[in-house]
Amino acid sequence: MIRYTWLLFLLMGGAVHAQDSTIAIDNQSFTLSEVVVRNNFDYKAVLAAIKQDTTFYKAFRNLRIIGFSSYNSIQMLDKEGAVKASLNSKTRQNHVGNCRTMDILEEQTTGNFYSATGKYNYLTPELYASLFFTKGKICGENNIVKGRNLLTSSKSGMEKHKDQLKMLFFNPGKKIPGIPFIGDKLDLYDEAAHELYDYRLDVVDYKGTLCYLFSIKPKESLGFFKSDRVVVDQMNTWFDLKTLEVLGRNYALSYKAGVYDFDVSMEVEMTKFNGLTVPKTLRYKGNWDVVFKKRERAIFTATLFDYN
Repeated sequence: MIRYTWLLFLLMGGAVHAQDSTIAIDNQSFTLSEVVVRNNFDYKAVLAAIKQDTTFYKAFRNLRIIGFSSYNSIQMLDKEGAVKASLNSKTRQNHVGNCRTMDILEEQTTGNFYSATGKYNYLTPELYASLFFTKGKICGENNIVKGRNLLTSSKSGMEKHKDQLKMLFFNPGKKIPGIPFIGDKLDLYDEAAHELYDYRLDVVDYKGTLCYLFSIKPKESLGFFKSDRVVVDQMNTWFDLKTLEVLGRNYALSYKAGVYDFDVSMEVEMTKFNGLTVPKTLRYKGNWDVVFKKRERAIFTATLFDYN
C-alpha cells in the first residue's frame, strides 16, 4: 500500500513536468515515461514479455473451464445506423465434471437475426457465439495456450475466415497468414512496423490498480502514406505490474482493399476469479465487408458475472 501511494504520488506529481525517454532495443525504438525511468523498472524484461504475451488469449480460454452467467446484446445495423436485427439474452454456462453446457435463461430477438431454420443470418453473431455460447455438451477442454495454434491450416472457406477473425481478436498486432494484402501488416513487432508506429511504456492507475500501460499508435509523420500501410489505428493494453497479465485492452483497426474493407474497435476489461484472469466486459463496434458476403455493421456487448 505504501509503494502504491508513493508511485501514485509520482504519477500525479510528474504529470506536469514529465520527461519521456527514447531507448533502442535490437534497433527498435520505444518511449519510456519518466515514472518508468525514475523507478528503475526492468523495462527490457517488461517489453520482451509484452511482445510474447499470451495472457489475453488465456483469459478467454479460462472461460472453457468455469461456469459463468452473461448478458448478451448484439445489434445489426443498416447503413443509416438504425437497428435492423438484434438479440438480447441472459445465458448461464454450467461446468460440471470437465464438461460444459449452456442454458438460455432469457432471450428476445428482432428482425431477421435468425433464419427460418434457426441459424444466424449474420457472421458477427456466429463469431460472438463461438466466444461465449456453448451448443450441446462439450467435454475434455483445458485452458492451456502454450503450443496452441489459433489458425487451423486444414480449414477452408468460411470456417477458415472465422479462425482468422478469432486470431485477429485474440492476437491483435500479430501476423495472420492467409489474409490478402494485410497479413504481414498486422505484425506490430517486426522492424518494418517500427517505421510506422510509436511504442510507449508508462505506469498508470487503471481502475484502482497500478499497471503498465503499453500504447501503440501510428507515427504522425506518415501523412499520405498512412492509409495503405497502417492497419492498427491505436492499441492500449494495461498489464498487471507484478504478473504482467493483461487487465484491459482497447484497440481500433481499419483498412480498405479491393475485395474487402473493415473498421472495427474493441474494448475488453478483465477481472479475477479463483486466481484466474477472465473477461468481465467486452464491447465491439464494427463495419466490414468481404467479397461474396454482405456488408455487416454491428455493435455487441458481453457482460460476464457470477463465475463459479
